[in-house]
This record gives sequence, structure tokens and C-alpha cells, in this order.
Amino acid sequence: MKAFRLSVCLAVSLLLAGSIVGCQDFKLLPSKLLRSQSPDKQDEDAEKLSDLKDEDEKDKEFETKVETPMVGDYAGFANLNLVTLEGVGLVVGLDGTGSDPPPSSYREVLADDMRRRGINDPETILRSPNTALVIVRAYLPPMIRKGEAFDVEVRVPDGDTTSSLNGGWLLETELSESAIVPGQGVLKGHILAKAKGSIMVTSGEGKSDSTGLKRRGKVLGGGASKKDRDLRIQLRSDFKSVRQSKRIADRIGQRFFAYNESGLREPLAKALTDQTIELKVLPRYKDNYPRYREVIRNIAFRETPVARHVRMEKLKTQLLDPDTSELATLQLEAIGNEAIPILKTGLKHPDLLVRFNAAVAMAYLGQAEAVPVLGEAAVSERAFRVYALAALSTIDDGEAHLLLRKLTNAQSDESGKITDSAELRYGAFRALWTLDKRDPYLNGERMKEANSDRELFALHTLPTTGEPIIHLTQHRRSEIVLFGEDQRFKTPLAVRAGNHILVTAQPGKDRIVISKYQAGQPDKRKEVSTRVAEVIRTAVDFGASYPDVAQLLLQAAKQQNLTSHIEIDALPQGGREYVRKDDSAKSNGKKVRVGNANLVPNFVPNLKDDGNSKPTEGEAIEKQTAAPDEVAQTETDSNGTASVADARKTTTADDPERRWFEFWKLK
Repeated sequence: MKAFRLSVCLAVSLLLAGSIVGCQDFKLLPSKLLRSQSPDKQDEDAEKLSDLKDEDEKDKEFETKVETPMVGDYAGFANLNLVTLEGVGLVVGLDGTGSDPPPSSYREVLADDMRRRGINDPETILRSPNTALVIVRAYLPPMIRKGEAFDVEVRVPDGDTTSSLNGGWLLETELSESAIVPGQGVLKGHILAKAKGSIMVTSGEGKSDSTGLKRRGKVLGGGASKKDRDLRIQLRSDFKSVRQSKRIADRIGQRFFAYNESGLREPLAKALTDQTIELKVLPRYKDNYPRYREVIRNIAFRETPVARHVRMEKLKTQLLDPDTSELATLQLEAIGNEAIPILKTGLKHPDLLVRFNAAVAMAYLGQAEAVPVLGEAAVSERAFRVYALAALSTIDDGEAHLLLRKLTNAQSDESGKITDSAELRYGAFRALWTLDKRDPYLNGERMKEANSDRELFALHTLPTTGEPIIHLTQHRRSEIVLFGEDQRFKTPLAVRAGNHILVTAQPGKDRIVISKYQAGQPDKRKEVSTRVAEVIRTAVDFGASYPDVAQLLLQAAKQQNLTSHIEIDALPQGGREYVRKDDSAKSNGKKVRVGNANLVPNFVPNLKDDGNSKPTEGEAIEKQTAAPDEVAQTETDSNGTASVADARKTTTADDPERRWFEFWKLK
């Protein structure tokens, strides 16, 4: 027992002694470690420490120049370019207007693709006068998601004797980042999309170059993306570093995040390199990513709670000033739910501009209280319309649904005068469709090819009041919207729907005869009522495509066989001027440009882009990174922005077929 106690005491003594020595050695640890490192390692650590100090000093120096540094002060946006996609495709269903394509690299590529798809004798098909080889081109838009549609252009290559693509169907074609170089063939990159669908060409009647126009066309919504395209944030060169990139991504992720399948919170921004941040879009902004970008730019990068409180008080004052309300609402929206009480004060302001700006910000924060103000802005002021409708399309609330339904009808302005704006009515329809595609009020039908699941276009028959309108689209979607359920044709009538379908009616008769005559197929004939919707459905059953039905309606309008009038892409646009009407003598009558013509919400196509100026990816990144705010101004001032608008002014208002032709001439 004594020996055991002695051994225990000895062990404790040794442990205490070791601890004392250890403590003494710990004081010397840093110097020992430094001495144990190689000189190169010491220099590397010192250099990193110096870089961090320099970075902090640079940030402090920058922040002294700016009251509250924003994300937009450090970075710009990239990946906003249109990616050019190309491919070689085969058009079928032509009525003897095709040709045997001459030997070329295009023919070799198409023949190889046909063999890969299991066609053993592609040459026989290519020689048919009912087929044509075409070059397919499309521009993949930014922020597109996998499976989403976009427009596709087709044209017959030079040297090919195909006379017309009218009535043709583009078979599935792979589109890649590629360049078709004469003499070198098709230089392919990654396959990013596929394309197929019915081809729409202009009639070209009365024009000397009509044959050339018939050799090119467009497939509305014919392309389908195979990948997601996310936004990229590029740090300015003088702020480039891994730490800075991570800090900015974290700051954005605190404001914008989503939940994964496991219910875990995931930030929407992720630092990829020392200069690049990947940014996913919050679902509420998916149809207005220009707004999302502006809100991201106005997120405070470094700000204490006290500083934020002080800034919010200033923003409250700026919100109520029409001259500063737009920027104030963007910054309040960037703050998030904490700013909602301040934004509510703007809804009651006497100036419509202030109410409108506050309501838009509240809509993107999910607040249904914004609905009445957005409706007022859409009805009473054209300059606000596209932004008000885009904001309404994000509010999944019964009040928003009911308001948009109401806006599809004729409206009265402040003086009680009835306004029957096709732009307002179709814009409200598009907003409602964006909000809920399955809304029963939309009464949507997917018109399909007979005996096939191939979808041709969408037909919507709305139970609206006011003047009846037939609306056709020539961007993104093949779609016909009938504003008014009981629209009818007037007789006598004689029009075509494509090359083989005749639509006729005798004078004084209330029945229409639809007939189809095509070589090698049995004749068809059916008698229907004069209702426009019934005639369209029957024509589709007989094999009419969307371009064929559009031709039918345009010819009927030209011959004054419709009780309604036709509108083509009657969509509100951005960048319009608003004339101030307030009590201040200084600002009353002042013109204010609302938004930017090239930064409209993407829930509507930008009709002011004639497609002639497609920046490369490098150019887009360089412009956005160097001076993000200057890009939009440069694009706005370009010659192409007014081309379609000018063409619409010069076309004849009562000749819809001429308007259709003029548009295609521009494209």
C-alpha cells in the first residue's frame, strides 16, 4: 500500500512538472514555429497577411467616399448576352416547293444526322420536292431555364433552288454553339437546344422579292433549351479577390435564398472564383430579371444595424419625393420585409409616380396591398403599364386574379371615358397567364395536329365585354386569343387556310363550309357555324397549322369578313415617358422616362429589338463589368431600337395583312 501511494505521488509530481515545462514552452511556441518554417513559407504567409491588410485598407478608403457601399459599387453583371445557336435541319410537308439540295457541307451534316437517327437512305428523302434543307439559327436568351421555349429562324442556303417554305414543318434539329463557315463546313460546339415546329413565312403579296421572303421563316417558340442559364456577377478588377467574392456572395445570400428538397436554406449566390459569382433567380423575379438585377445592385454590402436604421429613415423621406422615389424603393426592396411599413406609406401619396413605385416594390415583397395601386397605374398611365402588369403577375392572391380578369375587359379612365386599349387587355391576359396558366377564366385549348400529340398552338376564348378583338402573336408562343366568346364571320366568305384548305360561305347564309383538297388524299368537307372558334377548330382538324389559321384570319379581316378587329403583338413596352401632374409648379408637366426600352420585364417580348445587333459573350461581359449602368444607355440610343416602332407607324391601320408583312420584312 505504501509503495502504491509512493508511485501515485511520483506520477502526479512528474505530471505537474511536465505541465510547468509545457506552459513555459507554449510562450515560446510562435517564435519556435516561425523558426521551424522554411524562409519561403514565411514569405508566403507574410505576403498573404500584407494582401489582406491592403484589401481592408482599400475597402475602408472606398467606403469613406461612399455613404453606404452597395453591391453595385463593387461588381457588374455578365452572362446577359444572347448565345448564337446554329444547326442544319430538314423541312417536310412542302407542296412541291422544295428541292434536291446541291452538294455541300450542309448536306453532308444533315445526311449524317439522318443516318444517326436510323434513316438508312437519306438521299432519297433529300431529293424529294416536298422537303428542303435549311439553316437553323436561334439566339438563346439569358436566364432561360431547361425546357423553356424561344423563337427559331430558318432559311434556305444560297445556291439551293427551294422556292418556298410555306406550309413546312421543321423536324427536330439539334442547335449548338457553332459557326457555319463556307468551305470549312459546320464547326460545332456544345449542343444547347433542340428545335422543331411549323414554319411561318410572309405572304409577300405584291412585292418583287416575295420569292426570297418565302425562302426564310420563323418557328414561334420552336426552340427548347437543354440547360439553365444563370446570371453571373463579375467583380471590378480593383476589388478582385477570393475573400471579397465570398463576402459579396454571402451578403446577397442573406437577402435572397431558397429551400432545397430537405427543407434546408440555400443562398442563391455562390462564389465561383476570385472575380465571378453565380447568381440564381428567386422565382418571384423569374419573369422580370432586369428588376432582380437592380435590386441586387442596391443591396448594402457593409452596414451595421444602427447605420441601416439611419438609412431607412432617409429612404422614408426620399420615397415620398417623386424625384427620388424610384431609387428609394429599389433600396427598400433590397432591404426586404423590414422595409414594408415604410413602403406602405408611399401607397397613400397623392402623386401617382410615388404610389406606383411603392406598389411595385411591395409586389415583389409578396404584399397584396399593392394590387389596387398597380391596377390604377396600368389603366391610367401607359408608361407604367408593363411594369405594373409584370408586378401583378407575381402576386398569387385572389385579389390579383380578379383584377387581371377585369383588366381584360374594356375600362374607364378617371374622367369616366371608356378606353378599349388592346394593349392593356392583352397585357392583362399575358400577366394572368404568367400568374396561373391553368386559370379557368383563360379557357385555354391546346390545338394539336390530327391523330398526333404534336401541339400546334394555343387557343383562348375569353368571356369579355367591350369591343371584340382577335389577338395573334409572332413572338415566343403560337397563340390566338379571342376577346369575346361569340365572335363570328360575316358572309359571303372565301379565304384560304394554307395551300389545301378552303373556307367559304354563300351570301346571306349562316353556315360556313370548310373543304380540303390535296393530291393523294381523300377530299374532306364539313359545314359549321359562323363562330370564329368553331371554324378554327375545324380547320385544325383538317390539318391547318398556326400560320395557316393566321392566314385565314388575316385574309378575312382584309376582306371585312370579321365582326371584330385583329391585333398583332399588342404588348405594353418599357422606356416610355410619363408627364408629371402634381401640385408643384416646378415639376408639373415635366416628362419623366420610366424604365428602359431594352430592360423590359421578360414576361413580354421586347418588340423594339430588331435582332440585328447581337453582342458576343466577351463584349457583353466587358461592357457589364466595366460600366454596368452605361450599357443600357448605349443600347437605348442604338439605331435598332426604334425600327419596329417606326414600321408600325408607317403601316396601314386597317390592313392587318400588310402589318404582318412589314414585320416579317424587318425580321
